[in-house]
Amino acid sequence: MKQYLDLCQRIVDDGTWVNNERTGKKCLTVINADLTYNVGNGEFPLVTTRKSFYKSAIAEMIGYIRGYDNAADFRKIGTSTWDANANQNQAWLDNPHRKGEDDCGLIYGKIGRNFPKPDGGSIDLLAKIIHDLKNGIDDRGEIFTFYHPGAFHMGCLRPCMYSHHFSLLDDTLYLNSTQRSCDVPLGLNFNMVQVYFLLAIVAQITGKKAGMAYHKIVNAHIYEDQLELMRDVQLTREPLGTPKLIINPDIKSLKDLETWVTMDDFSIEDYAHHPAIKYPFSV
Repeated sequence: MKQYLDLCQRIVDDGTWVNNERTGKKCLTVINADLTYNVGNGEFPLVTTRKSFYKSAIAEMIGYIRGYDNAADFRKIGTSTWDANANQNQAWLDNPHRKGEDDCGLIYGKIGRNFPKPDGGSIDLLAKIIHDLKNGIDDRGEIFTFYHPGAFHMGCLRPCMYSHHFSLLDDTLYLNSTQRSCDVPLGLNFNMVQVYFLLAIVAQITGKKAGMAYHKIVNAHIYEDQLELMRDVQLTREPLGTPKLIINPDIKSLKDLETWVTMDDFSIEDYAHHPAIKYPFSV
């Protein structure tokens, strides 16, 4: 929690105003931030200085794991985070590759679970990683990536947190996640949960011990219409205790995540929080 608040304060104090072409808004911006989460010790990085909806973040990551490309599928698993980008982004609405209402195109897991090969066909990056880790293999390239510049024009949004690199030392699993761009008041709250969850769940289904997760953000920013709420409300609040994420121990395979898992399989203990803050969202 301190890492999150320190980054917010750093942006407020030292950020530079940058015009964002996609949203038409200005962002107060810093370059490079590194956060770490001790997944092995169960230190769940859920923001406490406002109410945070962790299940939506987990649902979105499960949607990526399943390779979803439609906002309706994300809604069914428990998150509406793709509704606006699928249906309110004018550039995407005008894109000839859009298939209709709720279509997101080639985004995130749709790429990572079917990464196109230049000579034809595709690779399921996640299935390969899970197979290797279960068998104690780390080839220094256990990377689940969503970043494919050749496919950007075929999706409603380029991936923000685009790479998850797993590393195995003895029986302990580590994760390095890289994010090119981060809306800190809204997105980072989600992204911290997702990095933690991804390491925790992959460790569980591969039978490994979870270690540290390392989260790098390249461009961290606060939009101009979010600044007052961040500076004058959220940053004035004292952080509360660290909650604990509980994952159903019956989840034992990638197939389980692909098929029967729901948000009822996740809960938290000891989550005390300040009141919610309704930050503006930029499409």
